[in-house]
Amino acid sequence: MLTFARWKYFAILAVLIFSVIYALPNAYPQDPSVQVSAAKAGSIAIDAPLAKRIEGILAEAKIPAKSIKVEEQGNLLVRLADTEQQTRAADLLRPRLGSDYVVALSLAPTAPQWLDSLAAKPMPRGLDLQGGVHFVMQVDQNAALDKRLDAYVEDVRSTLRDSGVPYTSVVRRGNEALIATLGVNADKAKAQQHLRQSFPNLGLSLEGQTLTLDVPQSELSRISLEAIEQNLNTLRNRINAFGVAEPVIQRQGTDRIVIQLPGLQDTAEAKRQIGATATLEFRAVTGEENAAAAAVKDRSVPPDSRVYYTAQKVPLLLSKRLLVSGDQLVNAQPMTDPQTGRQGVQITLNSVGGQRMLDHTLENVGKRLGIVYVEQIPTTSIVDGKEVQSVRTDERVINSATIQGVFGKSFQTTGLSAEESKSLANQLKSGALAAPMVFVEERVVGPSLGAENVKRGTTAVLYSFVFALTFFLIYYRMFGLITCLALLLNLLMVIALMSLMGATMSLPGFAGLALSVGMSVDANVLINERIREELRAGVPPQAAIATGYDKASGTIFDSNMTALLAGVALWAFGTGSLQGFAITMIIGILTSVFTAVTVSRGIATLIYGGRRKLKSIAI
Repeated sequence: MLTFARWKYFAILAVLIFSVIYALPNAYPQDPSVQVSAAKAGSIAIDAPLAKRIEGILAEAKIPAKSIKVEEQGNLLVRLADTEQQTRAADLLRPRLGSDYVVALSLAPTAPQWLDSLAAKPMPRGLDLQGGVHFVMQVDQNAALDKRLDAYVEDVRSTLRDSGVPYTSVVRRGNEALIATLGVNADKAKAQQHLRQSFPNLGLSLEGQTLTLDVPQSELSRISLEAIEQNLNTLRNRINAFGVAEPVIQRQGTDRIVIQLPGLQDTAEAKRQIGATATLEFRAVTGEENAAAAAVKDRSVPPDSRVYYTAQKVPLLLSKRLLVSGDQLVNAQPMTDPQTGRQGVQITLNSVGGQRMLDHTLENVGKRLGIVYVEQIPTTSIVDGKEVQSVRTDERVINSATIQGVFGKSFQTTGLSAEESKSLANQLKSGALAAPMVFVEERVVGPSLGAENVKRGTTAVLYSFVFALTFFLIYYRMFGLITCLALLLNLLMVIALMSLMGATMSLPGFAGLALSVGMSVDANVLINERIREELRAGVPPQAAIATGYDKASGTIFDSNMTALLAGVALWAFGTGSLQGFAITMIIGILTSVFTAVTVSRGIATLIYGGRRKLKSIAI
């Protein structure tokens, strides 16, 4: 008997409504826009007078804006008609607004507010569909080696000092070795024992009062590899904090990193976000402000010190010996000092940094500790008509307070604005770069090229869909129409689920979508042919429909399970475009089984199930 539970009809109706709602945002195009924000967070107001000023600038240049609105995030968004006007507006606003503002290209959604309230958003598009920026960054491996070997020098000094072995100097000999000169009465055996325990990766030899720690090539290779891996992780954390959908960040060769940011069209803004990195350094104060000013004037800076400046350009002498650096910070949270009300950052150090800070504060209560804010900003200059990439380091003392008590791995630091505290905390949490990087390649995939790819991909999916529908209508007649309705719901479900999951659609994703349509067709062919076989065997029409679905369902589940496992393997072991194809394929397989086995049976039952004397069916 051909029956179908009533609750299943309600379930199908709910799925249909769900699919329409969550697929609908993809029908609304995005507006080319220009986003204006403060160059330094919190330094300048983004308000109605600025919006009025921008409106006047655009009107003067005869560039009509759809809307100019100050957003809740503190940015100003200018919506424009097309990408040509978007580029013209950005080029016009940058020099007129000056360096106090950042003018970036963006794409603004146009979906109704009620869809947004239901968390219905369009699928993010990959770089090949939406356009965006592509960077290749070169990691300075020599700087990574210098940084790590300098840390080794400091660690050797600490090991000798903690073990009570006197020494006169510890210096580097290039990248090959560390040379420690022991004191006259030093216990050489004790020094060797402690150094071997602390540095098992280094070779150790003794000649007279000189201990040589050789750095093998394997250790240099390990340092270089760790540097690029740490930079990869740091970049992932930072870019994820920017909210870019499905960025691609991967290693290329031994010293390069490839970054792809879909949706971003402004390379200058993207480079500023990626390359402008900030960290903190903690150094002992070796000379008060007056002594520092005199040392600068007389050019008599002590050899163990260096001159730093506060935000007010007041000089201060700090030790060249770095107490704690940014790569020893494990967590940072913006906070407000409950006693003074000043903004700051709650710092948590790792075990090594915490022990160094504890040792220093134990011996230096009542003395001052300097905290240096260090920001590396990528810059581009023109030399002999060619662009030259470099990194400018901006350093300033944000705090030089007196150590009131002993502290170790957790403490607070103040001296920054609220926005600076928040920005610094985010960058510290994302991790420090193990080595500086420079941009060696940049490419913009324009939205027009992306739009052409979208058009071609959509056309391919539609043609596959239309060809399948035409064949089914001609070959299976009424059951062809049932199959068409099931296929349509299948397509809606795939788009809705991918939109809800935030899965990025790319060109390989379109291929996966077309494949899922084909696999859904395959399932319906199995069902329809099975029904035909039952009819040829003389089975009554209603019983033939029920038997056809029952007997074909097992085969459909088995075949699709095999394809599903292949899709999961592609997603698990693939990267980038391959994962985009796999996720579309996986979702398509699940929805095609549901629509072929459940939805089409429900429609067939609705058409033929209520007829008592059914002599034939249109198949």
